[in-house]
Amino acid sequence: MAKTETTVNVNSISRISTGTVIKGEIVSPSDIRIDGTFEGKIQSKGRVVIGETAVISGDIVCTDVDLWGKVEGNIFVKDTLALKEGCVVNGNLHVRKLSVELGATFNGNCKTISEAEFDRLAGVQNAVKPVQQHQHQAHQTPVN
Repeated sequence: MAKTETTVNVNSISRISTGTVIKGEIVSPSDIRIDGTFEGKIQSKGRVVIGETAVISGDIVCTDVDLWGKVEGNIFVKDTLALKEGCVVNGNLHVRKLSVELGATFNGNCKTISEAEFDRLAGVQNAVKPVQQHQHQAHQTPVN
């Protein structure tokens, strides 16, 4: 039996690089990797990777998380949260599955939830919608 491998299109991954600082809200239908600083809410229907140099202040709502950096906020994960060695989390976790490596730091409460409870708690059933593309036409407004 042949083994099939899943390939990831690197162009479908949103990335915030080291040294970049962003404040606001991210809503994405695909994977996100953050190595910079982000303040706000992150919602993704894919995997969120928080790199070693990342600092996040705000809630994260997604399918999976691999966390090496620092997070100050609540995390809602539909499937698996992996706390990697060296990470620091100050906030509450709502997850289906949790993996914790030695050397990971977590301060808060952790609750195991079902997929239905994830949808209810995170309010994501309609949160990540496909973006409709609009054609913009230049309009000139007369000045009196």
